Amino acid sequence: MTVREPLDVDTLRELLLAPAGPLARLDVVEETASTNDDVVAGLRADPDAWPHGSLLVAEHQTAGHGRAGRPWTMPARSSLACTFVAWPRSGPATYGWLPLLAGLGTVRALRATAGVPAVLKWPNDVLVDLGDGVEHVPGWGTARKLAGVLAQAVPGEPAVAVGIGVNVDQRVDELPVPWATSLALAGSRSADRASVLVALVSALDQVAQRWTDHGGDAVAAGLVDEVASVCSTVGQHVRVELPGGAQVVGTATGLSADGALVVSGADGATHRVLAGDVTHVRVTDATGP
Repeated sequence: MTVREPLDVDTLRELLLAPAGPLARLDVVEETASTNDDVVAGLRADPDAWPHGSLLVAEHQTAGHGRAGRPWTMPARSSLACTFVAWPRSGPATYGWLPLLAGLGTVRALRATAGVPAVLKWPNDVLVDLGDGVEHVPGWGTARKLAGVLAQAVPGEPAVAVGIGVNVDQRVDELPVPWATSLALAGSRSADRASVLVALVSALDQVAQRWTDHGGDAVAAGLVDEVASVCSTVGQHVRVELPGGAQVVGTATGLSADGALVVSGADGATHRVLAGDVTHVRVTDATGP
C-alpha cells in the first residue's frame, strides 16, 4: 500500500503568503469535490474574502473536472489539485489568455522541479512524450497528460478561478485514462507535491506579473512567443472539434494576439480557433475514413 504524506500547511504558508510570498490567502482542505467549484461559490457568496492571489488546495479532490465537465479523479494525496483566484484588471476580453499563461507557468514549474520535458497542448493540457516505450494512443501518440488547466469566469464578478491539476506520483493502475501519466511515471527526479506547488506559485506569479504590467497585452509582454515556444500544438497537423459540432482540419501555425490557435486549413483558409477540442493527428488519421 502506498503511503502518501499530507502537505505541511504551516511551512507552505510561511513560504507563500505575503509578505514572504505572492499569495494573499492559502487554504488547504482535506477533501472536496472540486476546488474550482468551491472557489467560484466562494467568490459569488463573498468576493471580498477571496482577493487576487488567493489559492485553495485539496489533499483529495473527489469530483474534479475539466472543460465540458469531463471528470478527472485521483487517489488522495497522489496529485496536486488547486485553484488560484485572479482579478484581472485588463477585463474579460483578455481572459482567453489565462489558461495559456497558467499552462506556461505549469510547464516551467514541472521542468524546473521534476526535470521532465513538459509541453503545452493548446489550450489547457500539459503533456510529456514518453517515447517508444509506451503504446501509441490515437490522438495522443506517445504523449501523455501530466496536468490540466481549467479557467472559469465568475458570474457577476470580474474574477476568474484558475484550476490546475498535476499528476504527481500515481501508479499506472491509478490513472483515470490511457492517455494520462504522472511525474513519477515520467521519470521525475522529484515527485514531491509541496516542491511542485511552491514552484508553480512562483512561476505563475512571474508570468502573471508581466501580463499585468502590460495591461493584459500578451504581445507587448512578450508572452505570445513564450507560450508558442512551449506549445507542442504549433506546427502539428490538427483536427479541431468546434463548439456546435463543426470541424477544422489543417496545420496549427501559431497563436494570435488574443490567444486563439491559428490553423491553416485543408480548405486553404486560415482559421482562428478561440475554443475547441484539439487533437494532434497524423495526416493519414486526418484524411482517412
